[in-house]
Amino acid sequence: MAATLAPGDVVLLQGEMGAGKTTFVRGAARALGFDGPVTSPTFTIGRRYEPDPGGDAPAISHLDLHRLSGFEDEDPALLDDYLTPDAIAFVEWPEIAEDAAILPNVKARVHLEHAGGDARRITVSPT
Repeated sequence: MAATLAPGDVVLLQGEMGAGKTTFVRGAARALGFDGPVTSPTFTIGRRYEPDPGGDAPAISHLDLHRLSGFEDEDPALLDDYLTPDAIAFVEWPEIAEDAAILPNVKARVHLEHAGGDARRITVSPT
């Protein structure tokens, strides 16, 4: 899936806690050419991974909106540094922002669920 993405695209990630959303982003980042650490942005809302200078990998934004209750009391500009035309963005717990209609250029919705043991069921739906 990562090979079909371009800067400016947004991928929505859904699944319960521990379903593998951050692991999915880590794998996509590797496929996009980023080889540094990819960690959950739960307490920072977002992380941005910049490409190596001179490389052809895009910037990657990784957002986790779980701790937000909604955008009624938040400034939507909170996401501006992450939802940029030069980055591919992956958004965990996107329901919060979807209700506010502030996620542009959504290319895919990924649903991850436990399938017993360490197995996961992953459903990718283009939008």
